[in-house]
Amino acid sequence: MTAVLGAVGAGMANEVGKRGLETAGGLVRRIAGREVTAPANPDEVAAVARIVYDGVHRDQALARAWNAFARSVPLSGAGTSVAAARPEPPPSVRFFTDRDDAMKTLDREASRAADGRPRIALVHGAPGMGTSALAVHWGGKRAAKWFPDGHVHVDLRGFSAGTALDGSTALRAVLRKLGVPEEEVPPTAEDRVGLLRRLVADRRLLMVLDHAYSAAQVRPLLTSAPGVFVLVVAANVLPGLDAVRVPVGPLAKRDAVRLLTAITGKEEVSRARAALPAVLARCGGSPFALRAAALRLTDEAAAPVAPAQGPSDAAPEPVRTAAEDAYRSLDPATARLYRLMSLQPWPAIGPVAASWIGETDATEAERRLDQLLAVHLLELTDGGRYFYRPGVRRHAEDTAHREDRVAGCAGAVSRAVAGHLELAVRAANAALPESWRVPQPPTGPARISYASRAEGIEALVAERGNLLQAVHAAQEFGDFTTVVRLGQALWPLQLKAGHHDELLPVIRLAADTADAHFPDTRAAGALHAQLAHTFIELARYDEAATAARASAAAELAAGHARGHASAVEMLGLLRLRQWRYDEAYECFDEAGRIYDTIGPGGEGERDLPRARALLERHRGRALRGLGRREEARERLNGALRYFRDTREAYNTARTLTDLAETGIDSGDPAGALPLIDEAVTALAAEGASYHLAHLRSLRQSCLDQLDA
Repeated sequence: MTAVLGAVGAGMANEVGKRGLETAGGLVRRIAGREVTAPANPDEVAAVARIVYDGVHRDQALARAWNAFARSVPLSGAGTSVAAARPEPPPSVRFFTDRDDAMKTLDREASRAADGRPRIALVHGAPGMGTSALAVHWGGKRAAKWFPDGHVHVDLRGFSAGTALDGSTALRAVLRKLGVPEEEVPPTAEDRVGLLRRLVADRRLLMVLDHAYSAAQVRPLLTSAPGVFVLVVAANVLPGLDAVRVPVGPLAKRDAVRLLTAITGKEEVSRARAALPAVLARCGGSPFALRAAALRLTDEAAAPVAPAQGPSDAAPEPVRTAAEDAYRSLDPATARLYRLMSLQPWPAIGPVAASWIGETDATEAERRLDQLLAVHLLELTDGGRYFYRPGVRRHAEDTAHREDRVAGCAGAVSRAVAGHLELAVRAANAALPESWRVPQPPTGPARISYASRAEGIEALVAERGNLLQAVHAAQEFGDFTTVVRLGQALWPLQLKAGHHDELLPVIRLAADTADAHFPDTRAAGALHAQLAHTFIELARYDEAATAARASAAAELAAGHARGHASAVEMLGLLRLRQWRYDEAYECFDEAGRIYDTIGPGGEGERDLPRARALLERHRGRALRGLGRREEARERLNGALRYFRDTREAYNTARTLTDLAETGIDSGDPAGALPLIDEAVTALAAEGASYHLAHLRSLRQSCLDQLDA
């Protein structure tokens, strides 16, 4: 029983978990004969399990109800597809030289007898020295023999404190690589750690954590599973990380020449014999610099020039030197794009964003991006977007400050932020056109458009990294209106696609910005409501209640009755999650009374029918939790009539799901099946994967009960 309740809580990131939690709440209340608050930690889970245990042993009908519910809960915390997932390594470099001592050290740590200690090695070295290449190359050679269950490679983005993934987000990235669907990743870091350890307990697996920033970032990802080897890659030694250290320094002259020869051929190296000593000196034993230099080895126009210096006249750095050499080979327009894209740490840039920054069209921008890729000034992601190595980006940024000055740099960032704002707002309106929370798009011709809800959500998901960075850039520039509008435009992403831990810092920043610069406004109220929603999804209930009350206060001060009612409704949804069904119902009633204050011609009057229908649905959910199922059906059917009449597929499907679950509670799985099938049809074009996953699970539960 503890396992069932724990699995429901851990799976709360998806609809199966959320609905399972809601169903469990009503069932526990029925078993206990009183209100029992949802457990928030392992001790509370154990206490509720004891209540269930005692209750079902007193009543066979309750025991049958509990067993039917328990059979529907996947105790693994993840779908059955996870066990079959075999993550593949990224491709290694074609030419790899030296590093024999490092390879032997890794061999020893990976093959030592299991003794309860985690198998972990730290590969560290200056940027451009090939630390990541060593990890990938070694893994590629050993994975098939020693790690038959796969090779997980995750970029922790630890180039700085600002770009590094936090531990919880890193856990999600690892779980996704292991095949856990996005909607099945648990909401809390503690549950993610538990799921990771269960998934790898019996697997022979290599886990490469690239570009690590700190021991704290890595520690949640470590496991003592005997078949798992964790290979951490970092620029420096990470204090506090207990690992075998594998330093990676410059290539010796002989190995540097060998690498150049492998890349260019013996004849090219021979022709460049006179320039070779200078080339080797400038490359400083860096494999990255040598690969870049190989492109220009015999090009007289690219003869060595004075070493590039950093802003403080520091000693030459191989990566910076290679970047400077490549930069000098660019045409002016491409060189300008190279400089201006670097002014913010965009996670990955595509042709459209590059066209905003470089003031050109997307086709021409893509041509220039490919030119930068060809000379090693940009790298390519698996998704076909472009990004900088950290050292190269620093060179580009310093060069931009020197050549483009303040006005040119500010203009480039402003264009990028404005483009991302338009993208976010138009995608949000396409994804959730009926929502008054989403800011309206700008007037005039649209540079970007989306043809469907699904396209809008897909765009927000794909661009979320750059959208989050655009919020920070706008804050840095003092563009507080854009900070707020971008934050509000993320609402459909929160509602339909999750990513709550990733979005939380930016939603909090937008809400704080609204409080500081636009206090007691609708925008402040809307952002605090978004913050409350995210806290609910992350099971941080006290913070969720604070944010919901702040939203209600701001909306009330702004005289926005619709927003005020919605904030109170949000507090009711929180109470549903906590199994506090009486309080939830009172919140929904209070929200209804606030809606009653909107008279004819009042702001929001046109939205009242839909708002009341949503309240009816939520009242039905609260009544179901209270065990008042006939009243629940009456409320839910009233909501369903409205959503069917208005052809609102998303909420039609959600209400049908509520009715199906109420029927299952009443022992009528046969009556629930047609409701589930209608809900699946309604959601087919919505891109709401969370809800479809739950409906599939619910349907299977009905079939299992009918078979039994």
